[in-house]
Amino acid sequence: MLSGGHIGSDPVVCEEYGYGLGTHDGILVLVYRCDGRVDFGESREDFLHQLYWTPDGVLATVGGFVTGREGFWARRAVTHEVTAAGAQTVYRVCLREVPPALRDVRAGGVSVSPEAIRLMESLGRDGVPLTQALAARERIMAGLGVSTSAFVGHHAAGSGFAMTIARVLTRDPADRTQLDEWASRLHTSVKTVQRDFEREFGMSYSRWRTVTRLRAAKALLQLHPVGQVAHQVGYDSPSAFVAAFAKEFGCTPGRVRPDPSPS
Repeated sequence: MLSGGHIGSDPVVCEEYGYGLGTHDGILVLVYRCDGRVDFGESREDFLHQLYWTPDGVLATVGGFVTGREGFWARRAVTHEVTAAGAQTVYRVCLREVPPALRDVRAGGVSVSPEAIRLMESLGRDGVPLTQALAARERIMAGLGVSTSAFVGHHAAGSGFAMTIARVLTRDPADRTQLDEWASRLHTSVKTVQRDFEREFGMSYSRWRTVTRLRAAKALLQLHPVGQVAHQVGYDSPSAFVAAFAKEFGCTPGRVRPDPSPS
């Protein structure tokens, strides 16, 4: 089922794929096709638990930020607010059961395994047989985790040092911990952490941190003025932030700010 229309921060299209709806083990997958931004606003769903995930943008929430290797989980009857920036696609998975690893989580960022991501995407299309979809649902639920070890276990191809750091900095891009401090915390060497970032992300720690900060800034710019965003993503001055943003994206942060609502 499709619903169209695009007003402000609404999606261009919302696609709906439901399997076993009305039963305890059903799953509803909503796929939002976006034009770079979609704002879900403050909401509370009293009947269904929800998982938000985007493959190509950043989810901004009250608790921080979520990128493609994590999703945002909200248990039913818990008020939450989600904004997606830089996204062309956002998935919203609705469940009546709580995944085993998330029993103590009311709302927050959670790890989504590569298999769970693949299966979630596979359910966002027509023609999936019911038995196949419900089997996929079980594996999606098993592929969700909340701890740092689950995140590293799901995603690390190397030693796991880069992934451990990445999870912290994604949620709080203003964190000012230096690389030597990270190495000390993880009981390893700076050289080992640098090599792990190159292996996992194909770039240095400093480059990865810059990209992460600026991607988070794109989401925040939908909600806050440039000076405030500069501070929230770890820049000492708005001018330094503006220069870094323009170098990365080819435009100033002011170009990303939404137009004021008509009076």
